[in-house]
Amino acid sequence: MTQPLSGKEVVARIQKQVPGAVLLADHGCIWVRPVTVAQVAQYLKEAPGMEMDYLNNLTAADYLDYLEVVYHLSSLKRNHSLTLKVQCWGPEEPEVPSVFHLWQGADLQERECYDMFGVRFVDHPNLKRILFWEGFEGHVLRKEYTG
Repeated sequence: MTQPLSGKEVVARIQKQVPGAVLLADHGCIWVRPVTVAQVAQYLKEAPGMEMDYLNNLTAADYLDYLEVVYHLSSLKRNHSLTLKVQCWGPEEPEVPSVFHLWQGADLQERECYDMFGVRFVDHPNLKRILFWEGFEGHVLRKEYTG
């Protein structure tokens, strides 16, 4: 079983590499600014002692005022895990950088998140709907969707 890293302990290391990225941290979870998520993810993947080489899951949640993109990361080598979260304010066109270039497993997960929640993953090489057809109106997991 993987051991969750303390978000509070990891913050200082992240802040040295990506100043101003971290908004909040608690046990096992770190919230970062949307524009910095790819930089922070790359640091978590490549930094000695961190080596988060596996993206377990990427999803989103709608909190009416904002969407939150959630990344569950693990290090198979170090047997630890961490949750990274990004809050996207302004539901009209939420955007975060893609992490596809770090974990190829993000491909379908980012596409599903785009399809269901409308989160645009900047620099994703093939960001298109995966479950619904092109031209489908709305995003079914958004709270304001009436279908």
